[in-house]
Amino acid sequence: MKIKTLLIANRGEIACRIARTARASGITPVGVHSQADANALHVREIGKSVCIGAGPASESYLKIDAVIAAARSVGADAIHPGYGFLAENADFARAVEAAGMIFMGPTPETLERFGDKASAKDAAVAAGIPVVSGAQGARSNPQEIAQEVRKMGLPVLLKAVGGGGGRGQRLVTDEATLVEDIEGALREAKSTFGSEGLLLERFLPEARHVEVQIAGDGKGHVVHLFERDCTLQRRHQKVIEEAPAWGLPRTLLDEIAHDAVRLGETLDYRGLGTVEFLVAGDEYFFLEVNPRIQVEHPVTEAITGLDLVALHLRIAEGAGLGLVQGDLRINGHAVEARLYAEDPAMQFAPSTGTLTTLSLPSGLRIDSGVEEGDAVTPYYDPMIAKLIVHAPDRETALARLATALDHVAVEGVETNRDFLTALARNPEFGQMQVHTRWIDGRLDALTQPPPLTRPERWKAAAAILFVATSRRDADADPWSNRDTFTGWRLGLGGDAVEAGQRVTLSDSAGASEELRVGPVKPGDKYTVISENGDATMLTAREITPGRWRLSEGDTVLLIDARLHAGVIEMDTPEGRLIFRPATPLAFAGGDAAADRAVVSPLTGMIVEIKVTEGQPVAAGDVIAVMESMKMEISIRAAAAGIASNISVSNGDMVDRGQVIAEILPSEEQ
Repeated sequence: MKIKTLLIANRGEIACRIARTARASGITPVGVHSQADANALHVREIGKSVCIGAGPASESYLKIDAVIAAARSVGADAIHPGYGFLAENADFARAVEAAGMIFMGPTPETLERFGDKASAKDAAVAAGIPVVSGAQGARSNPQEIAQEVRKMGLPVLLKAVGGGGGRGQRLVTDEATLVEDIEGALREAKSTFGSEGLLLERFLPEARHVEVQIAGDGKGHVVHLFERDCTLQRRHQKVIEEAPAWGLPRTLLDEIAHDAVRLGETLDYRGLGTVEFLVAGDEYFFLEVNPRIQVEHPVTEAITGLDLVALHLRIAEGAGLGLVQGDLRINGHAVEARLYAEDPAMQFAPSTGTLTTLSLPSGLRIDSGVEEGDAVTPYYDPMIAKLIVHAPDRETALARLATALDHVAVEGVETNRDFLTALARNPEFGQMQVHTRWIDGRLDALTQPPPLTRPERWKAAAAILFVATSRRDADADPWSNRDTFTGWRLGLGGDAVEAGQRVTLSDSAGASEELRVGPVKPGDKYTVISENGDATMLTAREITPGRWRLSEGDTVLLIDARLHAGVIEMDTPEGRLIFRPATPLAFAGGDAAADRAVVSPLTGMIVEIKVTEGQPVAAGDVIAVMESMKMEISIRAAAAGIASNISVSNGDMVDRGQVIAEILPSEEQ
């Protein structure tokens, strides 16, 4: 059956990516969106989209009836679920087929077998594929789970049977937190995946994560598209992925791929899927099956030259794979980094807000679901973009990725850019001397702010800011007080060296410096004076819009820069830099009394209040548990005392920085 209209039951970058291939294949794509996504990039790019509910995914993207109704309303022939949301939901697949449409994924029976981690493990055992040892079957009784964990011995991994994409996993390492970990895992499994069932597995501390991309025609013909290495993880979430798996024997990888294909053949696998393994030494163990397209599919496309979405469409139309295993070859090496709106300084908590600046480099593949001016909301995954580099070899690919990350600039939210850059340049990762928990043991080093930018960049930024803001009002006196531009103050009094417009700047790494800038004489000449009194004479001239020529004596510096959304963005050979004008007060410390205010670290929903009014608490006690972007976060007391003025209830939405309770001193204190 030829597909004419395709409904894409997803959002963000994967919806945009599917739509592009559909349109190139002569298929009309139609999107869906929540009220929170009414102006999202996937809605704008697809062109036609149907609203299916409110912001929370449970009220929109997870509503089977609403998605089916949207597909019927536009006359869709097929539905592509993308990844996440309903992609692995057997009931959804049945509903699509019952409505007379093609479900672009495996059969409902396959989804039931592989979408549930417990039954997938049973299928692997039946096929003779090695699996990680653990308790038999899924459990949902907290006391029974605790008993099994104690019997197995720590560490133990708790995995939601319906989980995927690294979500729904908790590592238990301490008996003291066992009950809390079990309760949190059960709660997350139910709220995120709709089932409380947990799988209990022995934890392999120093394994690599290798996954095999498979494709099947639904009639017993299954091929593999080689493997990906996804070892670099944090909180079981993949950070940097690559293909092929570097540093492992090809004979071992071929054996793993053979088992992946064999598993797919047992159920006449249809569509795209990924079979995941843990590799420890010369042994490997089946982990799970993701019966859908993966976030990291671009690296497989890069090394094989295939368009996986186009292949998926071909299979759905009944045209078969159109290829055999012998047709496939590995070409070069590809790496992908996930740029997220998250704050490494706050244990990578998601960061919400408007992307006032978003500049991404050219010369590589970028898959993104947002543009400058879009908002990162608390409802969905906080991914900003995927940066994909393809090169002849791994060393070159990593070097190009690091350079590309240098030229990323984001304002309005915190990001993991510097963290990704540190990983791309890390020598241990360069030699693949890593495992799935490697990042956790090196977080402090990997999240250290980068070295200060070169001094001339600061001076150039100060000069350009001075020129650009002076130009806004040709009649303005450049020596007047510019209170309208945050952070600019007149340096009053003093000799000629001390006089000038004060500019306090901070960069994306948090470093700050105060400089003074003043015009010297006609000819675009300015003096820039640093904090220690060093004076530099600069000539600053905008030669074309956004292109600046700065010279100091015989030294000439060409910079692409723009004054945008209250910051100056500069693109230099060393990378893209952001400088923010700010007042000195912006760097002042807070009041000690603030320790007694329990503040929400980000925007999200309160799922559980753990204390009652008047209850004594100790420093570090959990006051409330919140959910934001599919992640649970415990909000803890910074000081001991009495819980008071609790202003929220279960189910309330709160903003970042909102006070939800206070910890008053006890009588003894």
